[in-house]
Amino acid sequence: MISSTKDLNIINEFLKNFNTSIEEIGVFSNYLIYKEKDSVVGFLNYDLIYDRIEIDYIYVNPEYRKQGIASKLFNYMVENSKNIQNITLEVRKSNINAINFYKKHGFEEAAIRENYYGSEDGILMVKEM
Repeated sequence: MISSTKDLNIINEFLKNFNTSIEEIGVFSNYLIYKEKDSVVGFLNYDLIYDRIEIDYIYVNPEYRKQGIASKLFNYMVENSKNIQNITLEVRKSNINAINFYKKHGFEEAAIRENYYGSEDGILMVKEM
């Protein structure tokens, strides 16, 4: 089941599994969670900025991967966002699984962001709507 939340306790309880957290809710920030058996097993954080979306994170617990949860979260986000021109994100150049996921969902590589992740390049990906 997918729902949106702005509850930092729920968000950070899940994100601690990935050694990260969110300090505060941004004005453009949106958070989707995917629950199974009353436990959050997937998470998508994106910013809705007027007519475009920037995806910040998609996380799925390792034991729930390859079950389409990330795709369900992504599709839910798209279906519930009105008048969107494009969706953008940055991904580590070495994260082949994520790059393939985004390409499967219609994203194209738009630019390389040198040293975006410290010593690793990032790829800017865009999906036109």
